[in-house]
Amino acid sequence: MKELKTKAKKFINEFKGENYAYGIGCLRKVGSITRPLGPKVLFITSLNKRDPEHYNNILNSFTDSGLEITAQIPSSRPNSPKEDVFRMKEAILAAKPDCIVTASGGSGIDAAKAAIVLACLGDDIERYFGVGKVSKRLETLKGTLLPHIAVQTASGSSAHLTKYSNITDFKTLQKKLIIDEAVVPSRCVFDYSLTKSMSRAFTCDGAFDGFAHCLEVYYGANDESFNKIEEISLTGIELIIASLEKVIDKPYDIEAREAIGLGTDLGGYAIMIGGTNGAHLTSFSLVDVLSHGRACAILNPYYTVFFAPAIQRQLKQLAGLFAKYDLMKKDPSVLKEKELGLAVAEGMIALGRRVGFPATLSEIEGISNAHIKRALEGAKNPQLESKLKNMPVPLTAHMVDEYMGPILEAAMTGDFSLIKTFTH
Repeated sequence: MKELKTKAKKFINEFKGENYAYGIGCLRKVGSITRPLGPKVLFITSLNKRDPEHYNNILNSFTDSGLEITAQIPSSRPNSPKEDVFRMKEAILAAKPDCIVTASGGSGIDAAKAAIVLACLGDDIERYFGVGKVSKRLETLKGTLLPHIAVQTASGSSAHLTKYSNITDFKTLQKKLIIDEAVVPSRCVFDYSLTKSMSRAFTCDGAFDGFAHCLEVYYGANDESFNKIEEISLTGIELIIASLEKVIDKPYDIEAREAIGLGTDLGGYAIMIGGTNGAHLTSFSLVDVLSHGRACAILNPYYTVFFAPAIQRQLKQLAGLFAKYDLMKKDPSVLKEKELGLAVAEGMIALGRRVGFPATLSEIEGISNAHIKRALEGAKNPQLESKLKNMPVPLTAHMVDEYMGPILEAAMTGDFSLIKTFTH
């Protein structure tokens, strides 16, 4: 484990450098990392209600660094509802801060990213969904965004590190993405000890979100970045597999908490090099019945079988890793093509079962065929096209029903034989 952690820290240091303070006990650095960006702070957090000790530590850090809180507002609800983004935007406009500090999990950080865009650039949020729309608007207006300091409080989304802002419209029950380098937080902090207050369910959801980041980017890696992504992704996945059951059994095991935090941070590094694909795309249409990480955990085995002919190298590496942690029933050395994909998929399901996760969508209360229909329609939305293109077997909107439809039917029933493979 020590060697894995050392390797992870090397990757994180090369990724973020001096702009990221991370590790046990680093929360005291929030003030000093914020001060160069301006003395007047809008503070977005709900830590005062659920974790007063760490909340007060941040306040003391602000005071020690001579910072003034011009306003403090609550963080976002789960899945970053549009309404919370609009509330934050109005607060930014009213407070006129020099910078924004968000101490929250991924939903709060994502909502703050979008709110900063709206406060600084105006217009409707729909304008910014997709790839590079914020940068294009900045160039047109010759504008700038307020500096954003993201203080992560949960291992999972790695929103503090990335160019993604996931926002949900609960009127349509559809999540959409802003994908743009311009929304990457200026500085970030993650004291892994904050995650001790995460519930068992939240811990598992976050771990599988980070797992999915590593996995999906690895599946879709191109030739130019493949070797780098392979190292990052396999390190992140192993940290999560090796530590998840430990942290569930002993929630205050700080060494295991650190390992999960490092693993999910590597997921953040991975999605800044490559991109997620199938499971993430489908999860965006299931927000009313499933947490994001849990949706990805259920869906990725089925996408794995679909992708299998195109990802044989990845599957062999994963099979070896899964065998190391007793997640494989069959000898991976004798498997190939779809059979190898099935074995790896069964290994993922076994990992989920170890922490009480379901293996099929039909096990989820409230799931229906309407969700499958919504997911298929969502996959055809041009604003989410990047997820289709990131697949190791790229699909177009015209191919969604024919190929993604059977994947989701298989995910409902657990019948892998329904999946049609496509390699052209």
